[in-house]
Amino acid sequence: MTPDDSFESDGFDPVARFLSVLELQGGEARTTEDIFVGQSEPMPGGRVFGGQVLGQAVIAAQRTVPDERVAHSMHGYFLRPGDSSQPITFSVDRIHDARSFSARRIQAFQHGEPIFSMIASFQTPAGGLEHATPMPEGIPEPESLSEMPPGADRVHPLSRRMLTDRPVEVRHVLPPIYLEPDPDERPRNAIWVRTRRRLPDDPGLHRAALAYISDMTIQESVMRAHGISWMHPGIKVASLDAALWWHRPACVDEWLLYVQESPSASSGRGLSTGRIYTRDGALVATSAQEIVIRVPTTP
Repeated sequence: MTPDDSFESDGFDPVARFLSVLELQGGEARTTEDIFVGQSEPMPGGRVFGGQVLGQAVIAAQRTVPDERVAHSMHGYFLRPGDSSQPITFSVDRIHDARSFSARRIQAFQHGEPIFSMIASFQTPAGGLEHATPMPEGIPEPESLSEMPPGADRVHPLSRRMLTDRPVEVRHVLPPIYLEPDPDERPRNAIWVRTRRRLPDDPGLHRAALAYISDMTIQESVMRAHGISWMHPGIKVASLDAALWWHRPACVDEWLLYVQESPSASSGRGLSTGRIYTRDGALVATSAQEIVIRVPTTP
């Protein structure tokens, strides 16, 4: 089964909007710095989706390295909430170019203040040692799972948008926690994910799209561990940082399994890690993210 190449709902194509968001403007090289400008997807509440900024930062950095070099890691911090109604300016510093590797510092600005800061590394692919943690067994096929949970009309606006307007479709392996918490309180989560239709055959674009996807549902392994749903009264969740390591090429318009777990939560923060696999079991990326999570206590 492949994505519908002609997917369009009521004249709105979320994938076309996604591609336009990743199509940054500018990029005239300076001596040590390059400037790019990007737009944002509309968001309930007006806050920029963190995965969008990750993807845009990857695109900006990629434009400053030789074509043969590909992103293999990134480490970023979310400094301030972004305003989805305003453009984002990306400044790329060419901090190092070696024989096989290039390093770039990327900062995202709005209203003259940094909202995100990242360092990314790029490598000319080479041979070497290889191993990978195998994909978990017993995972149901994505076709057997539903994207729309029962009672979807009662879902939180942010969750509802992920179900309808996002450029990717998400199918939970465990029961979704949009409305109800996980009764087993397990610090794990897993989803199947892919874009809603085909993307251009551009490996750099697919790497940026993988960065976008890496920010999706990874917070839920922390929430599941404590029996919390997205509808929990007064809950506040925000990403503090994010890291991603690209191991192997992947097509984001084909089903990918994103396995997530939380090893720890303390001091109002929760850590999650994730592994992303192709359908045939190749490990293509590893992610990590720490969130701040505030849950009101009842008297």
